[in-house]
Amino acid sequence: MEGNQYVWKERKRLWCRLPWTFTKYALSEDRLFVTSGLFKTVENEVRLYRVLDLSLSRTLLQKIFRLGTIRVSSSDKTLGNFELVNIPNSAQIKEQISELVEENRDRKRVTSREFMGDDLEMEDDD
Repeated sequence: MEGNQYVWKERKRLWCRLPWTFTKYALSEDRLFVTSGLFKTVENEVRLYRVLDLSLSRTLLQKIFRLGTIRVSSSDKTLGNFELVNIPNSAQIKEQISELVEENRDRKRVTSREFMGDDLEMEDDD
């Protein structure tokens, strides 16, 4: 995460908004970073064009303390689906991520293809 220009940076918060955790989130123009750990630090990143879906959920305690959890569904092999937990201004951050995802898809000319049904293989009737 060092040396990059970030659009947004935040620590995972406790339910009472205190930032006493060892998980950090950062968003650049083309990537979303999740760094966690104290003794062993693990940094994961997902390219924004790989994000398939975003959703926001807020429990009663999160509403009281103005926090939210952003669920990210991605096609990234390492991270897959993950959550940005207890984020202040979560609705605005989700919208910011969504806009950057669309910009990156347009720039890279990436389209997401959704498949209906369980059977993805086509059968030959020869």
